[in-house]
Amino acid sequence: MPTLRRFSPFIALAITGLGLWSCQSKPVVKPSSASALDVMEKVAVSANRCWFKSGDPAFKSYSFAPELTSFSDRPRILLTRKGSADIRPLLVVQAEGRPARLSAFGPMMNDPIGGRISKDVQRWSAGQANC
Repeated sequence: MPTLRRFSPFIALAITGLGLWSCQSKPVVKPSSASALDVMEKVAVSANRCWFKSGDPAFKSYSFAPELTSFSDRPRILLTRKGSADIRPLLVVQAEGRPARLSAFGPMMNDPIGGRISKDVQRWSAGQANC
């Protein structure tokens, strides 16, 4: 048992590292010549229309928060749990640079809906507006 105690900080560090690794940013699309703001405006409009205003049941328990005006030059949209006091985002979709590099990360990307989110964001950032 003394040996286990000696290694327990290392085990905790490894578990923490695995947890952080699962929330790493996942690239969603290849860069284009459009600016980050141009790309995120397309994505935000389509996400709001297709996921929220349409009444899509997969997104019914989430709130949509676009943050397109950003001092960090990373316009983004956030999804949080609707009606919860916990305001930490469950999904962040953001772009940066010119050409824009788009990424999506957060716990929702590890859920079954993560694949759909990635496909939707890819399509919308390419200029397609269909749901």
